[in-house]
Amino acid sequence: MVREQYVATTQGSSTPGLVLDNFHKIGIYGWRKRCLYLFVLLLIIILVVNFALTIWIFRVMWFNTEGMGHLEVHSHGVKLENGESEFLFPFYALEIHSREDSILLVNSSENVYLNARSENGDVKGRISVGSKEAQGHAENLLINSHNNNMLFTANGNQTVIGPDKLRVTGPEGALFQNSVEVPQLKSEPLKDLRLESPTRSLSMAAPKGVHIKALAGNIEASSNMDVFLQSSEGLLVLDAETVRLPSLPLSEGGVSGNAQGLYEVCVCPSGKLFLSKAGVTSTCSENQQC
Repeated sequence: MVREQYVATTQGSSTPGLVLDNFHKIGIYGWRKRCLYLFVLLLIIILVVNFALTIWIFRVMWFNTEGMGHLEVHSHGVKLENGESEFLFPFYALEIHSREDSILLVNSSENVYLNARSENGDVKGRISVGSKEAQGHAENLLINSHNNNMLFTANGNQTVIGPDKLRVTGPEGALFQNSVEVPQLKSEPLKDLRLESPTRSLSMAAPKGVHIKALAGNIEASSNMDVFLQSSEGLLVLDAETVRLPSLPLSEGGVSGNAQGLYEVCVCPSGKLFLSKAGVTSTCSENQQC
């Protein structure tokens, strides 16, 4: 508010006096003042609503000084005491541990991928688990036991099984496309051990010998064509109480008067065996079936 002041002198005094006249009002009045108050009131209402929503979000999300709900944030990592956690986007972590009293469960409606990357971001190892198959991609695969003993390792050149015994429980057994090197092949108790090659040959070789033993059964070797027992520098020994060759061919000739049905085993220069009726002397030269 500004006032115009005029200086005047009164009679009998030399002191000037103030003369007030023509008042002019300056400010916000009327509808402008009411709009300003309404706008300030609206801002206060918005602030109160925002503050209430913030408190509600804190209460719903369980924010506290240690983290959010059951999720605790520490200097060494994030810890989830109870409940389940769901990640909508890729999750990066140095280590993942389960609680002491429960298992670690990773569940997904689609596939689960675990990637190991280098410093440049290149994928060096990957494990993927899907609804139909599980795949692993790495230069070397190593599986250790709880006491850090090697159980299984594989790379591009070889596969090594650490335990002393490998057990195959499938009804069809084990199928090897190439050779297999083992110190011992053994069947389960009261079950047969069978080595078979349906369309090719089956060979067994060892630098110090091959030992085949059946403690409570028979040993059978069958072939569609020939069976060879060969020793390059040693002997072929058949050591048994009884040795039977039931299908040896019988020579057509014979010795008259042999009523006991006695025969002798003859050997051709080629190694072929045949039977000849026994006489007082050998009859192999007379009844050759070579």
